[in-house]
Amino acid sequence: MRRILGIATTTLDGRGFGLTFDDGPHPQGTPAVLELLAARGVHATFFLVGEQVARNPSLAAEIVAAGHGIGLHCDRHRNLLRLGPAAAADDIARARGRIEDATGCAIEHYRPPYGIFNAAALAIAKRHGWRPLLWTHWGRDWEAQATAASITELLVGGDVAEGSVGLLHDADDYASPGSWRRTVAALPLVLDELERRGLKATLAL
Repeated sequence: MRRILGIATTTLDGRGFGLTFDDGPHPQGTPAVLELLAARGVHATFFLVGEQVARNPSLAAEIVAAGHGIGLHCDRHRNLLRLGPAAAADDIARARGRIEDATGCAIEHYRPPYGIFNAAALAIAKRHGWRPLLWTHWGRDWEAQATAASITELLVGGDVAEGSVGLLHDADDYASPGSWRRTVAALPLVLDELERRGLKATLAL
């Protein structure tokens, strides 16, 4: 995935492996991921969903308290190509309010559902000075057939390099039921493989 239209796909400083999680917070998935990251001394970036933050505000705050980065994903998980400019702006504004209220952190980074931007969303991000960020590698951990091994192979088994950004999910609200469990099972394998390759898992910001 190459950088286009000012959309970033690498870590801000071009170093490390940017570990990112979308779709949370989730009452089971997010605490399990946070526990594993804490045990390994790793920090990641979580792109949060406004409606999930409204359901789990304390978890959103816990992500920040643990030293992880946050970004705005959406308020409701919808493809932006199906939304007009006004609906997209409303979704982003609602998500921003919920995330900033729960975490006390100003939004600086943005990734839309499915990694699909529309012109209105990009204009909003530019106006606010947010960094639009996608990814270079994904584990496809939302799929029903995913396994810890397949997630690991897709995410870090290929051409990962300094500055790569990996996409995982700490929630299953918009994915195969229980998919977060497979992500949690894969995470230690992912971190082991990054270590073997001499890459440090880090914030993507």
